[in-house]
Amino acid sequence: MSTASILITLIAVVVGSKGRPESSGKAFTGSDKVAVIHLSGPITLSQDSSLLGGASSASLTMADLERAEKDRSLKAVVLRIDSPGGSASASQELYDQVLHLKKSGKKVVASFGETAASGGYFVGAAADKIVALSSTITGSIGVISVVPNLEELYRMIGYKERVFKSGPHKDMLSSSRPLTPEEEIIMQEITSDIYDDFINAVANGRGMPEEKVRQLADGRIYTGSQAKENGLVDELGGQREAIKLAAKLAGIKGEPQVIEYHRAPSIFDLLWGIQLFKHQYPLPLPPAYTTIKY
Repeated sequence: MSTASILITLIAVVVGSKGRPESSGKAFTGSDKVAVIHLSGPITLSQDSSLLGGASSASLTMADLERAEKDRSLKAVVLRIDSPGGSASASQELYDQVLHLKKSGKKVVASFGETAASGGYFVGAAADKIVALSSTITGSIGVISVVPNLEELYRMIGYKERVFKSGPHKDMLSSSRPLTPEEEIIMQEITSDIYDDFINAVANGRGMPEEKVRQLADGRIYTGSQAKENGLVDELGGQREAIKLAAKLAGIKGEPQVIEYHRAPSIFDLLWGIQLFKHQYPLPLPPAYTTIKY
């Protein structure tokens, strides 16, 4: 088969897949449904929905959570998280959406996969309960801000800038010069403020004293077993155990109907498995970008 034929076939597969919820097809009463929604890879709420690139996993998760919030037939949601974290604002938006989902009357259980760290844990902390594998890598509660300084590189390649600014700090994130001592204080205050939001989210979500959360939130990672010992996780188990717990919390008798939300893979996902690769080995942003991340 020619390369062109393979591409046409892959396009047909992508376009033909609607990303709709799937269920086992077994007859149920209509009031015993548990949805499984996935959050995978770096957390960023990109809205690019092109065929080749696709929207970010987190933006698709947001759409699924909003859909689940409006679905009156659902009684519970299992949020399957396999993410190393990412954008602080994107993580907070997902966290808030989980709270909206709970306010709609649905029980939410976070199910941690291989990794649910930093922003991944932040989102999970909004759930009613958290289930993790004993080998899950989680925690990493903290914030990191990176301001690059490429001054020496620019000098080597002969790059120069003329900067015109309306105020003394308007170019404080420029990569062409170092931060001033005053600007370092400003950046640290911003980082600390976002860190406090993270601490409050975990304390509220887990019902833990803020002092205890701060002791655990020095940026270190934990295994699922260690997280359970420290109160960051409720139970050990996989997705099956999380579904059972969600059904129990929702008062579902017997086996629940499980509806799993899927998305259509992009062509790049199908050709090179980029989706798996970028989840396991997230590529860093170019060094000229300032980032504030969980």
